[in-house]
Amino acid sequence: MIEVRDLTKEFVRGPGRIEVLRGITLSIRRRERVAIVGSSGAGKTTFMNILGGLDHPTTGSVQIEGRDIFQLKASELDGFRNSTIGFVYQFHQLLPEFSALENVMMPALIARHSFTQSADRARMLLERVGLSHRLTHKPGELSGGEQQRVAIARALCMSPRILLADEPTGNLDSRTSREIFELLNELHRHGDFTMAVVTHNQSLAEQLDRVIVMVDGRLDK
Repeated sequence: MIEVRDLTKEFVRGPGRIEVLRGITLSIRRRERVAIVGSSGAGKTTFMNILGGLDHPTTGSVQIEGRDIFQLKASELDGFRNSTIGFVYQFHQLLPEFSALENVMMPALIARHSFTQSADRARMLLERVGLSHRLTHKPGELSGGEQQRVAIARALCMSPRILLADEPTGNLDSRTSREIFELLNELHRHGDFTMAVVTHNQSLAEQLDRVIVMVDGRLDK
């Protein structure tokens, strides 16, 4: 499903360079649930951003379903990312002026699906995450856990084959964190997507199929 080969990422800072990723090679199988753990600064978020095509590596390749995503033109990559990959972030990144329903609809509207089709899909997903009674509420009217449920529904709007979650429970209390993790696992059981989750929570990480440890930009063997 995902093949990463010899991935490096460097940032230029003044006269020097900072190595963030240092030769990562990794395979993730279709429908596998992978946890990526490591200390702050290990390179986890940078790695996830590259997996999702949001950032480019310095060297190396990322192949998804046999396609090297960084050989695509910018417009092709944008379309591929919107249709293939769903993103969940620690701080939700919901649009504050729009309702829960409108936030979830957004990827489908960007893909130029009809308003009616997009709304029907969004309602169904919000019902699946337990928020059928919150369709018209804006993010500021929702709890942190409810906002994250909206973000998960939005990530699944286009029926992605990959779900990338970067610290999806990092801003939540322990009970809500467990609920969100259980929701992700439940959606995965009934869905058809591969899931990679960055988390500092070792006990939650161990619920997934495989735990990958990053240390100083490398995978800990």
